[in-house]
Amino acid sequence: MIPASTATTARAAGATPQPLVILGAGGLGREVLVLVRQLNEQRPVWDLRGFYDDVRPATDTINGLPYLGTAADLNATVTPLHVVVAVGSSQGRAAVVERLNSPRLSFPTLIHPSVACAPYQQLQIGPGCIISQGCILTTDIMLGRHVLLNLGCTVGHDAVLEDFCSLMPHANVGGEARLETGVYLGTNATVINQVRVGARTIIGAGAVAVRDLPADCTAVGVPAQRIKHHQR
Repeated sequence: MIPASTATTARAAGATPQPLVILGAGGLGREVLVLVRQLNEQRPVWDLRGFYDDVRPATDTINGLPYLGTAADLNATVTPLHVVVAVGSSQGRAAVVERLNSPRLSFPTLIHPSVACAPYQQLQIGPGCIISQGCILTTDIMLGRHVLLNLGCTVGHDAVLEDFCSLMPHANVGGEARLETGVYLGTNATVINQVRVGARTIIGAGAVAVRDLPADCTAVGVPAQRIKHHQR
């Protein structure tokens, strides 16, 4: 875990663009491609090589980049590569990352140029995070590894989002809230201040969590109510 400003500076400091591939050739992968290209417009940090996906796409080229193979092919690479894992599901992303155990692979943090990440904000952001356009993070926030903040999400002061949390567009996390590992917030879902959500719980689109929720459940509605328990 390193400060967001340090992570961004470290990526931008190299004079030679670094090789980067995207694992996930679906819609999120193409959105990540846009994010990387927008970063490169600010400073040519990344040498985009192509896409990997276990499901072969219908065409050999996706938005100008080639399909390069499966996750197993990526894991067998003989040269160092930066990898961004563009899998929207929290559990799916965690499963993919667990398989990518080659020491030649590393996971950069990608933060859209419009997102404020000044040192005085005291943001701690883990490797592999994706922070999309329009997101707002205030102060003293901690994001774990491979956290996804899709378009227009907000995270309030002193919030903690543990590894592999996923926020879909315009989801909101209030101050001092805590999302445990692998929590998934649907589009426009809200977790109000000081609420804790248990690991791997799903909060449906538009739902509002006003009190703590246990692990491994699905909650929907306003206020959010549990409707399902997930067997592990």
